[in-house]
Amino acid sequence: MPKSKTPDTTATETPKRKLGIIAGGGDLPGQLIEWCQKHDYPYYTLAIQTNADEEFFKSQKNFEWIRIGQAGTGFKRFKEENVKDVVLIGTIKRPTLSDLVPDMRTAAFFAKIGAKSLGDDGILRALVKEIEKEGMRVVGIQEVVPDLLVKEGILTKKKPDKVDEEDIRRGVEVAQALGKLDVGQSVVVQQGLVLAVEGIEGTDKLILRSKEYLRKGKTPVLVKLRKPEQDMRVDLPTIGMRTVENAHQSGFKGIAVHAGNALIVNEKEVIKLADKYGLFIKGIVPTEYEK
Repeated sequence: MPKSKTPDTTATETPKRKLGIIAGGGDLPGQLIEWCQKHDYPYYTLAIQTNADEEFFKSQKNFEWIRIGQAGTGFKRFKEENVKDVVLIGTIKRPTLSDLVPDMRTAAFFAKIGAKSLGDDGILRALVKEIEKEGMRVVGIQEVVPDLLVKEGILTKKKPDKVDEEDIRRGVEVAQALGKLDVGQSVVVQQGLVLAVEGIEGTDKLILRSKEYLRKGKTPVLVKLRKPEQDMRVDLPTIGMRTVENAHQSGFKGIAVHAGNALIVNEKEVIKLADKYGLFIKGIVPTEYEK
């Protein structure tokens, strides 16, 4: 009998589904694009004007700029590029009126969801449904690059002490209450007192604003959690180099962030910077802080 040959599976491998990237601000969109390039993962990017990093995109191909109000243009372009999966990544600043001038597709979208859905999570959930109606699947960045999720436990040389742990407990309590109201993801706590909570300004400005209210003695901690009803595919809590830099400049002791439900951009560099400044970073499970 002739020897059986090892089957050649190269011709039958499932092709990678082309990824459509809707890129906001910050470092995360660029990190995802560079990962796609490194791993020969097919992608096409819609970069949101006044949000995405202009310097980064000067050297890029496979992308175009669009305004927030150009959903119709975006859907059409993704279809032309044969995009199958879509990831929404990066920060989005509150838009100006000119940003919001809608094409017909976007106008129909806002008319349909109505004012009652105009909270951050409401808009995102509605947008996910619209994208999926167009025959594309919305995925979280962690489904493409799972190593970005925050790991559980203390990630730095510095560890939180008992007072810090009590501040984290208080921060978890407040952050979960805010999250249920679709208000924000972050809270600053010092010696059991809530110094500031995140509104529309975002975490970086929250940290800088809280500096005005610092008390003498033990320094504050930042607690950042995913909202209880938040879709894991969009707008996950994120920390990065700027978060650590701002925390240091504002006299913070450390950062507690939702393990397995948040992202850390450039993890090695972030931890290295936190160690340099003597800050702790801890990936926490909120249920462990509930009384």
